[in-house]
Amino acid sequence: MTLSADELARKEQWRRELTAGRSATSGNARAEANEALRTAVLEHLRYSGATTVCAYVPVGSEPGSLELVDGIREHGCRVLLPIVTGRQPLEWAEYTGPDSLSRAGFGLLEPNNSPLGIDAISTAGLVLVPALAVDRRGVRLGKGAGYYDRSLPLASGTADLLAVVRDEEFVENLPAEAHDVRVHGVFTPSGGLSPLPR
Repeated sequence: MTLSADELARKEQWRRELTAGRSATSGNARAEANEALRTAVLEHLRYSGATTVCAYVPVGSEPGSLELVDGIREHGCRVLLPIVTGRQPLEWAEYTGPDSLSRAGFGLLEPNNSPLGIDAISTAGLVLVPALAVDRRGVRLGKGAGYYDRSLPLASGTADLLAVVRDEEFVENLPAEAHDVRVHGVFTPSGGLSPLPR
């Protein structure tokens, strides 16, 4: 399915509005939301059976936190974090603590341990997916660079692909494209995990 010019324009409008909404959120509100997200993800890990988790270190006002990443590791899971490599699917490397992070492009913190390749995502039982918004069909709106669109098809067919968004970013309907990989659930601060149809 190819989006029309109007649908593509609407998609960009979504991105602008959602980014502005995140920027306008107070630091206290973000901290409270991030603690609620951390609690929800760690609760899910208690019964998910995942031993390897692909996570991410948020940038700016993006939902999530380094405390969440540390909590996953302290739970006993192996944590893999993404490395941006041009226009290719994301590389992954193991996170072994704050000292294993280095500054990279786009304001990112990336793991400085040895890269494990683009296929390392296939070892994860749980993939936490950043998003600007997700709808109730599992359609995800990213920032537009396509890194996760290229990477999620490499995940295991049995992995849980779970997006992390603010409450107001879990919406009814988003424009969908043929290459979109739909997520299986959404973590929000107020709702915890909302499973979606697979």
